[in-house]
Amino acid sequence: MRPELGPYVAAALWRRQMLEILRAWRMSDAHAQVTADVLGAADLMGIDSHGMALLPLYHQQIQDGGATATPIISVVHDRAAVALIDGDAGFGQVPGMMAVELAAERAEKFGIAAVAIRNSNHYGAAGVYVRRLAEQGLIGISTSSVWRAAIVPTGGLEPRLGTNPIAFAAPSARGKPFLLDMATSTAAIGKLKLAQRAETDIPEGWALTREGSPQRDPNLALLDTLLVPLGGHKGYGLAAMVEVLSSVLSGAALTPLRGKPGKRHDVGHFVLALDPAMMRGSRAEFEADLDRMTDALRQTPPANPARPVMVAGDPEYACEAERLSHGIPLPAKLAEQLRGIAEQANAAFLLKEERAST
Repeated sequence: MRPELGPYVAAALWRRQMLEILRAWRMSDAHAQVTADVLGAADLMGIDSHGMALLPLYHQQIQDGGATATPIISVVHDRAAVALIDGDAGFGQVPGMMAVELAAERAEKFGIAAVAIRNSNHYGAAGVYVRRLAEQGLIGISTSSVWRAAIVPTGGLEPRLGTNPIAFAAPSARGKPFLLDMATSTAAIGKLKLAQRAETDIPEGWALTREGSPQRDPNLALLDTLLVPLGGHKGYGLAAMVEVLSSVLSGAALTPLRGKPGKRHDVGHFVLALDPAMMRGSRAEFEADLDRMTDALRQTPPANPARPVMVAGDPEYACEAERLSHGIPLPAKLAEQLRGIAEQANAAFLLKEERAST
């Protein structure tokens, strides 16, 4: 039975709407296709904060001059198993997928490959990139810096690091990779925006007030962006590690030194691919053992019988199957934002009829 949670949009129409807006921004068709694929994949997996909901942010960044929809992306260095890409201030999906393709190609040859990206922008959900690698039989790791500081170092009162995501994926013989995708803050900024749209308080421990006490109001949390690192010192350390891989290694802007964002955000990303066959002799041996491990984890006796133990990726795959079948929920506020963006860009707004459906 179709869930009665609100308006739903078929995945194909959802993607068409994104393409209409991206092309209206003068993004090339090839770049628009890649960008829509990455954003749409996040929406299908239930990562709503990193899908089409990003278009209002991207629209604002284009207007502010922090990003361009028409970049000339180039490979700066190409040295066997290592490469560096310059994103020319475009959004990160296209150079991110270029990095995936380069890393996969070189890992097939050398067993391991790493690609860094500089002069980029927000690249969406990090898990989308490593999932693509795992679906090719490779282990994938991806990290990204962020265009503005949001995480407060443990014990501090001002943000110095971005929410700096880490994603890891490993191939499975059953076709659904082990997939971990996490922010290094307790909650990503997108989660605050979702709470703001829903007009609900955020949990204690997500953000701080300017005085350092817990913040529950998502509007004030978004205004101040004083996010708590995941697990205190551990999340702070992981966020700094991501900054090293994404920014220091690539030569992108260092978030702790940014101050107010300049015209170009110069975000950095990092992608690593590893062929497990180089360690195990065959990918099949690795994949079989991974499945044995994850099966053992799922068989852990649950504290609540109604909520069985899962492993990383299980919730996302379940959501993806549901949304491919029933459609993607369209919040009213997002629909209105998209309508306004489409009108400004002279793009067709295709979701108007979906507002009446449930």
